[in-house]
Amino acid sequence: MSKVEIRPVDAQGRIILPRSWRNRFKTGYVVIVAEDDRLEIRPADADLSRFVDSVEVEAEHFDDYHDLRKELRKNAVH
Repeated sequence: MSKVEIRPVDAQGRIILPRSWRNRFKTGYVVIVAEDDRLEIRPADADLSRFVDSVEVEAEHFDDYHDLRKELRKNAVH
């Protein structure tokens, strides 16, 4: 069964989700999808550990963030 609530959005763009919803989905993260005329808010699994060591990088300048970023952008596949 769907439940609809109207919630205020504060000046910083924050929305307070009802406690019962937070308890039900037990997550601190949500995915917000902007469609043409609506926003969809869905619970998200924010475990990013699966991405650790999932990317191989060939770069010479790991000690300087700006040089590393330039090199990664130069070698990026689009």
